[in-house]
Amino acid sequence: MANTKIFVLMGVSGCGKSAVATQLAQKLNAAFLDGDFLHPRANIEKMASGQPLNDDDRAPWLGSLNDAAFAMQRANPVSLIVCSALKKSYRDRLRVGNPNLAFLFLQGDYEVIEQRLIARQGHFQKSGMLKSQFAALEVPGADETDVITIDIDQPLDAVIEQAHQAILAQE
Repeated sequence: MANTKIFVLMGVSGCGKSAVATQLAQKLNAAFLDGDFLHPRANIEKMASGQPLNDDDRAPWLGSLNDAAFAMQRANPVSLIVCSALKKSYRDRLRVGNPNLAFLFLQGDYEVIEQRLIARQGHFQKSGMLKSQFAALEVPGADETDVITIDIDQPLDAVIEQAHQAILAQE
C-alpha cells in the first residue's frame, strides 16, 4: 500500500471537482467516487428540502468517506474522491488512518466560479449557496502539507493537466 495514493478533489461548489475528477480518472485509469453518493438518507432528504447540513449531519458522511478512502487504497494504485472538504476539521477526519491521502484544492475566486455557474446553467439564481460555500471555506494553510492548490482560473484542459502532473509528482 505504500505506493497507493488517494486524492480528494476539494473546493466550493462549481469549482469543477467532478469535471476534473472524471477526466483524471480516465487519464490515470483511477478509481473514482463522488462523495455525495455516500450521504445518508437523512442528509439527502434534508438537502432536498432546502435545509443546509450542519457539522453533526456531516459526521457520519465523513466517516463513510474515510472508510471508502481506506478501502479504495487497498485495491487501486490511484483513487480519486470528490468532496468539498471545506473545513480543516473535515479534511482532518478524512486523513485519519489514511496516510496515503492528499488533497487537490481547486481554488478560484468568487467571480470566476460565479461566471462558470452562470455559463453552465444558463442563469445563476443560487448566489446564496455560493456565498455560503465561500463563507464555510477554510482555505488550507501552510500547515496542511498534503494539500496541492490548483488555480482554476484557466481553461479546463489546463486545470486537468496541472492536476495530472501534480498526481504524477506524488507517485
